[in-house]
Amino acid sequence: MVKHKEQFLFGAENRPWSSSDWTASDDRVRGGKSQSYLEISGSTARFHGHLDIKTLGGAGFASQRTTAEDTTLDLSGYDGILLDLGKSDGKRYTFILKDELLPRNPENGREQATISWEYDFAVAEDAAQAESSFVFIPWKELKPTYRGKEKEGAKKLDTKSIRRFSIMMRSFFGDQEGDFSLTVKSIKAVSRPSDPERGFGEVAKRKATYHFKNLLRVFALIPIYIDPGLDVMNF
Repeated sequence: MVKHKEQFLFGAENRPWSSSDWTASDDRVRGGKSQSYLEISGSTARFHGHLDIKTLGGAGFASQRTTAEDTTLDLSGYDGILLDLGKSDGKRYTFILKDELLPRNPENGREQATISWEYDFAVAEDAAQAESSFVFIPWKELKPTYRGKEKEGAKKLDTKSIRRFSIMMRSFFGDQEGDFSLTVKSIKAVSRPSDPERGFGEVAKRKATYHFKNLLRVFALIPIYIDPGLDVMNF
């Protein structure tokens, strides 16, 4: 039987949150006015700021990404990422991985674009003010995108070569804007146990479910992974 195992990436005694590990990557690089911050307070980090969508005509994004450019993590021994979240505003966020970073453009010093692996999530309204809730992100659920558009025919995510982590707030084509706030207690790589009766660590009693964003978007399902009382092993 394969036992559950985990590796803390951020938010543990041996891997505490540090403001030097993260930097803002907002739409200001494209002339926008959105702005994000990562506020470290003890053992938690609060991703917050303001999402402006008027300047760029309905588009907009604000994000925090890791700063290390010479670090490569081998997470192939795990099944995905587990976010341990604190209080949230209930808005829709995006978690992003990169498995490739290219040298900066020698002509202008800018970073060259590579494929991003993205996963959208939102904390259910009845759990948004909870002290702790969880989002499990299986590797297979991360979608490849390039310059903001889904990339068809992309190679498989190389979990032996994880180079960067990001957390993003975006407009989703004008669907959300304004102030935002999401508290993150920890980010870790986790594996599923082979025996479902042993559960899935802290998230054993939480499962994916879906709800409608609103009646006008009845077919636009938003994944919610914070439904207490359900069994994640049947996800």
